[in-house]
Amino acid sequence: MPQPPPARRPGLDVDPAVVGRRVRALREERGISLSTLARLAGVGKATLSGLEHGTRNPTLETLWAVTAQLGVPLTALLAEPTAGAGPTAYGTAVTATLLEVFADTDATYELYRMRVAPGPAQLSPAHQPGVTEHITVFAGVLRAGPADAPLTVPAGGHLRWVSDVPHSYAAVGDEEVAASLLLRYPRH
Repeated sequence: MPQPPPARRPGLDVDPAVVGRRVRALREERGISLSTLARLAGVGKATLSGLEHGTRNPTLETLWAVTAQLGVPLTALLAEPTAGAGPTAYGTAVTATLLEVFADTDATYELYRMRVAPGPAQLSPAHQPGVTEHITVFAGVLRAGPADAPLTVPAGGHLRWVSDVPHSYAAVGDEEVAASLLLRYPRH
């Protein structure tokens, strides 16, 4: 009998050393100490130090917490996507594969293919002010949005919210959710 594939651990499928160098460069560019960034992002100082040194593979939640405090989109830490799918980040429930990054005069956009596994919800930290999330569900039923007021949408539906507050994602029922996620980061 075939064995099921091993469970995927939260983290990235890109070189952690590259991500770490980018985090350190952005932090130093802004004149923020390691301790201050760790406190603002709500992550342990050892976790952030390990991230910067490329010895830790951070979860999607940790990356979003750090980028929110640095005031940059997640893709500022990742390689640009090439032909086909780009890097994939794994959270406790969400798997997000970067498809495209594009910008106009007012904002930067990140487009992801997103999957939400059945089971516990994923709580994501607040993004920087004014960031919005737009999700279109293709399969399954999704409950997502601000942590204190999530909305439920079936396949074929769409959600939008300002995600500068803690927010969550959960598959409703036993079916994995397949969706697209568009993040809009306004330029300040």
